[in-house]
Amino acid sequence: MPDTVKVRAMFPPGHIRTPYYLRGKIGTVERALGPFGNPEVQAYRQTGVKRDLYRVRFTMAEIWGDEAENPGDTLDAEIFAHWLEKID
Repeated sequence: MPDTVKVRAMFPPGHIRTPYYLRGKIGTVERALGPFGNPEVQAYRQTGVKRDLYRVRFTMAEIWGDEAENPGDTLDAEIFAHWLEKID
């Protein structure tokens, strides 16, 4: 997984674990956490395949723009690989 990623701006129906406010935002992969069961299918009592999970770091400036109280502060979120696209 590349160091800089963008969270896909997808809005599928159903049980979604990727925070709405992070969709379309750019962050930095802090670390790979390994493969985990996908809660988007587990919510429906299905096992599905395991997916790689990453801890991604976002600045408050990226998330909230000019309204960020402390633009340099960060937030880490654990996001599955199928929600991430690499940024060149």
